[in-house]
Amino acid sequence: MEKKRVQTKRINMDDIDNYFYERSLRDQGIQFIAGVDEVGRGPLVGPVVAACVILPNDFQLDGLTDSKKLSEKKREYFYEQIKSQALAIGVGIISENIIDEVNIYEATKLAMLDAIKNCPIVPEHILIDAMKLSIPIPTTSIVKGDLKSITISAASVVAKVTRDRMLYKLDEKYPMYDFKNNKGYPTKKHVEAIKKYGIIKEHRKTFKPVSEILPVKMLKVS
Repeated sequence: MEKKRVQTKRINMDDIDNYFYERSLRDQGIQFIAGVDEVGRGPLVGPVVAACVILPNDFQLDGLTDSKKLSEKKREYFYEQIKSQALAIGVGIISENIIDEVNIYEATKLAMLDAIKNCPIVPEHILIDAMKLSIPIPTTSIVKGDLKSITISAASVVAKVTRDRMLYKLDEKYPMYDFKNNKGYPTKKHVEAIKKYGIIKEHRKTFKPVSEILPVKMLKVS
């Protein structure tokens, strides 16, 4: 009996209508609907990145969902498809220095605001993954929005691929931290490398264990 309940729950998740919010807004005559999402709240290194994406009414991309649930190959493919089909894309990048100054929650809001500001088309309504923003444009905050809204899913992919590519470049400079695989998250190998080599300037100085190592060890080549 318990097994049957679990299976039913999984089927319901697979049947999510991720066009529901967009369709409801278009039924009200709203055309320029933006999805906004961020990537990079948890890593120890690098910026937090947000994307604002406006899709055409007839947009279809089978399999598009939360970027974290996609393989890297799928994300790259979807990223190119979104770039070629989207009406507008804006990206916001907030550096590790600002994150340390204002905290990651506030930095995430700043990244989202920059993404909206950098979008070539001003949205009529914005769908946001969980976060609430105080802006003059009407917004809807959706918990697990990257699963429930196709537009937020698109923003999630754009933000994820944008940030990952930044970490690949950082990995070329500092291969000992394994950024190409951990994307800056506190994996065992990353933490061990911090303890062995110290921190680089791109590390977030207010995040543990970086903050615990900072007073005594800074990588000289950074």
